[in-house]
Amino acid sequence: MKSTIAVMADPDTVTGFMLGGIKDGFPVDNMEEAGEKLEELRKEYSIIITTEKIGDYHRATIDKMSSEDALPMIIEIPDKTGSIDRESDPIRELIKRVIGVEMVE
Repeated sequence: MKSTIAVMADPDTVTGFMLGGIKDGFPVDNMEEAGEKLEELRKEYSIIITTEKIGDYHRATIDKMSSEDALPMIIEIPDKTGSIDRESDPIRELIKRVIGVEMVE
């Protein structure tokens, strides 16, 4: 597994990250394509950045991947439409899992 970062998201989000210096960007057009690409990327990258919408759609897969191994670390970000209201914050859960400390607001 490479120690690199991949971005898998809608084309606009991927373009933004690539303009910011991320070399490995994978634009996807639908949720099924995103699921297939996620399975491919998990073998090659240590960090995968994706959108909250893709994360919510593939929650079972992401949770399974996260519980099996520490890597890849999957980071979910808002897309161009903004953040999604959620009961639990995946970033907060990721931090708790990785360092064992729950962040308090």
